[in-house]
This record gives sequence, C-alpha cells and structure tokens, in this order.
Amino acid sequence: MKVILKADIKGVGKKDEIINANDGYARNFLFPKNLAVEANNENLAKLKSKKDGESYHKAQDMELAKKQAEQIEKMTLSIKVKAGENGKIFGGVTAKEIADGLKREKNIDVDKKKIVLKETIKTLGRFSVEIKLYEGVTAKLTVNIVAE
Repeated sequence: MKVILKADIKGVGKKDEIINANDGYARNFLFPKNLAVEANNENLAKLKSKKDGESYHKAQDMELAKKQAEQIEKMTLSIKVKAGENGKIFGGVTAKEIADGLKREKNIDVDKKKIVLKETIKTLGRFSVEIKLYEGVTAKLTVNIVAE
C-alpha cells in the first residue's frame, strides 16, 4: 500500500515522502498514530500543492538574498576600535560586532553565524569578509577597521 508520511520515521522515511508499506503496518501502526495517510488522488494533490508552495517561497527567498548580496557588495562598513601604537587592537573584531555594525549603520539585519571569519580581526586596516546569505548566495563585505 502506498502511503504519504506525515512525520520522519527512523528506518522508514522522511516527512512528505511516498513509500510502499505493508497493509498491516499501515493500518495498525501508521494510520492510528497519525504518522501517514493513504496516497490517494486527493492526498497526492495536497502534497503537490504544498511542495509547489514551498518551492515558490524558496525562490522568493533566493531572490531577496541576491538583492541583499548586491547591496552588501557595494558598501564599506567602518568599525572604530581602541588600538595601540603599532596598530594592534585591544581584543578583536568578531562576527557579532560586524553584524551589529551592519544593523546600526546600514540597517541590514544579518545573523552573526552567517558571517564567515577564519579568526577574529586583530589589526587595523581593510578586510574582505564573506557573508553567506542563502544556499549558494554569498556576498563580500569590505570592513574598514579604524582607531578611535
């Protein structure tokens, strides 16, 4: 019997997947626990419309991320820090400080986990920082670290 899973089931399949299940397993376990529905025409049509809606929203999110990437590529973010005489920074500039600076100065909200820094920035100067906005969409932000 073909069924559409409503939840991830270990060893059986993932949510919204169509599987072949034994009749007894489907009727006695999956259906009573509301883990699956029969794969009839009505339920298949609901699944198709749900997947179409998800792909539409995913395409919209991708388009929004591309526009934001273009915007970020054009800008330079300046961060003022306390520094010593030889250009060494007291502490360092982290991804959180870059995200806060983007929010404060440019009004762009980026999660600090999406900012890729190999290590904290510990010297003054210009740095190119990669920001992963979406699957396959990245932007290079120029960060200028200046002394107060």
